Amino acid sequence: MEKEEVTFSIRGMTCAACSSRVEKGIKRMDGIYDVHVNLATERASVTFDRAKTSLQQVTEKIEKLGYEVQVLKTDFHVIGMTCAACSNRIEKKLNRLEGVEKVTVNLALETATVEYVDGVVTTTDIKEAVEKLGFGLKEKNDESSQVDAKQKEMDAQLGKFLFAAILTLPLFWSMVTHFEFTSFIWMPEMFMNPWVQLALATPVQFIVGAQFYTGAYKALRNKSANMDVLVALGTSAAYFYSIYLGIEAMESGNAMPDLYFETSAVIITLIVLGKLFEARAKGKTSQAIQKLLGLQVKTATVVRHGEAVSIPLEDVQVGDHLLVKPGEKIPVDGKILKGHSAVDESMITGESIPVDKHTGDEVIGSTMNKNGSLTMEATKVGKDTALSQIIKIVENAQGSKANIQRMTDKVSGIFVPVVVVIAVVSFLVWYFLITPGNLGAALIPTISILVIACPCALGLATPTSIMAGSGRAAELGLLFKGGEHLENTQSIETVVLDKTGTVTKGEPMLTDFLTEGSIQKNDLLQMVASAEGKSEHPLAQAIVTYAKDQKLNLLETSQFEAIPGHGIFANVNGHALIVGTRKLFEDQNIAYEKANEPMLALEKAGKTAMLIAVNGQYAGLVAVADTVKDTSKQAIRRLHKLGLEVIMLTGDNRLTAEAIAKQVGIENVVAQVLPQEKSAVIERLQKEGKKVAMVGDGLNDAPALAVADIGMAIGTGTDVAIEAADITLMRGDLNSVADAIMMSRKTMTNIKQNLFFAFVYNSLGIPIAAVGLLAPWVAGAAMAFSSVSVVLNALRLQKTKLVQNEMERS
Repeated sequence: MEKEEVTFSIRGMTCAACSSRVEKGIKRMDGIYDVHVNLATERASVTFDRAKTSLQQVTEKIEKLGYEVQVLKTDFHVIGMTCAACSNRIEKKLNRLEGVEKVTVNLALETATVEYVDGVVTTTDIKEAVEKLGFGLKEKNDESSQVDAKQKEMDAQLGKFLFAAILTLPLFWSMVTHFEFTSFIWMPEMFMNPWVQLALATPVQFIVGAQFYTGAYKALRNKSANMDVLVALGTSAAYFYSIYLGIEAMESGNAMPDLYFETSAVIITLIVLGKLFEARAKGKTSQAIQKLLGLQVKTATVVRHGEAVSIPLEDVQVGDHLLVKPGEKIPVDGKILKGHSAVDESMITGESIPVDKHTGDEVIGSTMNKNGSLTMEATKVGKDTALSQIIKIVENAQGSKANIQRMTDKVSGIFVPVVVVIAVVSFLVWYFLITPGNLGAALIPTISILVIACPCALGLATPTSIMAGSGRAAELGLLFKGGEHLENTQSIETVVLDKTGTVTKGEPMLTDFLTEGSIQKNDLLQMVASAEGKSEHPLAQAIVTYAKDQKLNLLETSQFEAIPGHGIFANVNGHALIVGTRKLFEDQNIAYEKANEPMLALEKAGKTAMLIAVNGQYAGLVAVADTVKDTSKQAIRRLHKLGLEVIMLTGDNRLTAEAIAKQVGIENVVAQVLPQEKSAVIERLQKEGKKVAMVGDGLNDAPALAVADIGMAIGTGTDVAIEAADITLMRGDLNSVADAIMMSRKTMTNIKQNLFFAFVYNSLGIPIAAVGLLAPWVAGAAMAFSSVSVVLNALRLQKTKLVQNEMERS
């Protein structure tokens, strides 16, 4: 079984019924595990078994359903071809790439034209495949010359609207003057000529409206219905009935009756205008991604063969040595080999104060080098850089579905057929009961029902809010890994905080070192530091740092063993050394009565005290203190104001933990918990019926982050913790926890507002249309602008301000 997930763009979807049909169609295929189709982003994510089905079969299924998988076309310049065998090798290699539709390699022009499925394969993948064959590949067109597909769509809709508006204006003019209170408005007589009206309405109906007929045909061919079906039915009824009335009048010699050409033309024009506004508004919901992409640099200065050469960013490889001048952006993630500077990392951490960087320090791609020249080694490039990973997380979040959207999609899937039935019943009631035999009077409410009931607003209500909310959250340093996490965070009742690196800075310092016996203080410190040098624990690093500051050299250490949550064993320079907790000493039957009083005093002061034994005898006491983050107290106060229970969970001893908790205002403390027991604490809280969020930053927090209803990883922590979490808090600030919960609540409120307006709009609009109180052209305008209003409401999330300033935080 080869399970794979691919994401690609789909064109032609117009409403929730479309996205629902695509999902159902793909799910019925053999070997499909999961499908998510997002109407707002026009993207589909499909998880499938490659042994049972292929990507090509999936794309063929989508096209059979009447939609189009977006295929991009890129021209490349090929370097190194010498004969036809070269071009054939490149063609065969690229044709074997998943997602590549067509390849044409021209030996004489040294070019390659590749058509590929957007999202499944990238130009970087294509370049890497060709480079593995020993050839070079460069894009012929730079980014500035490539027209975005969405912009093309907006331009097309604008052209259609202008064309339709010019032809519809005379029809609308004639319609307006029909009312008694507007009869004073002058109107050219020719606008009332049925042949002129037919000539004006026909291009609008069949040229501008062709998209609705095409969409309706494809939907009906697949035994389903969507917005296009409703629009096509409604406008066709008005158009063809007008032709029928005109022919009947000419044959009978009667006066020309009222025609409905303006109804069909105005409806189509307004819907196209609504689509134009909707496309522009939807484009704004992806501004977060565009801003992130805009942070990336385009070129890098690399040292090759002793010379500094400027190359495209995509050509930088791991291990390359790069030069970064003052005022330039650091091109990729890496490590400083030479030089020192202040680096502005605000785009990642949110901290406005530049960070001093020296030889050996790590730097992040796209951050700004302020005032010094740096020579660095590239350690992560392309998709592996921190910024690329952030972009990927935001894209995944915007493309995923919240549970509330799945419910909406189910409703939308059956909505259109129900509306058609209601329209038919309304027509029959009007034709046989209310106005017997009057076809025109029966058509008016029928057309209005068909037009106003389009479920566009319903389909856009959730995804646009998810896109806008997750995009704004990313700008605030909150990376939600999926729409479901953005939805679920608002229901959190209990927040569990790890202590070290979360509530505190995670950079402890040695504060006290007491000795007992004949061993000199510096000698014992040297032994302890030498042993702790083998440990990765922050407390161990504090001891090592202090020893180095005292100019002490580390000794040879052997037989090192770390006991998680308790301490360490080591052999240092021939001496058996133990450093750890009371329990560890009790387990080893080492007496430490002399340490009880000073150890208790240190712990009451909020310090972590550790016992030291040499060759089985108590020899001293070392204390390390971790300082609380400046914003922790303010953040915890905000969490309490949000009505949340806050618990601190730590492996540290209770006295130290409670001292830290008291400083920041946390009342509930669970201390002396081993790493493997942290997840059990979370599960116990969940069994009590609580929705729990876990906040941590270390490797030992990963199990608890995975078990919690919502896992939040401090972005400055370990990669494993970030991978296990549902939300990454890039700024390393506990205020981000409150921000994430508030952002979730605001987004869900926005979604509920959208759904309320969408449901109320259809619920009220259909009966009003059914009783004949809604003109078809008014229904068309209302339907078109209902979608726009939903998207505009979602866009309000992009202006969300969670914390105005530090005064509000305090």
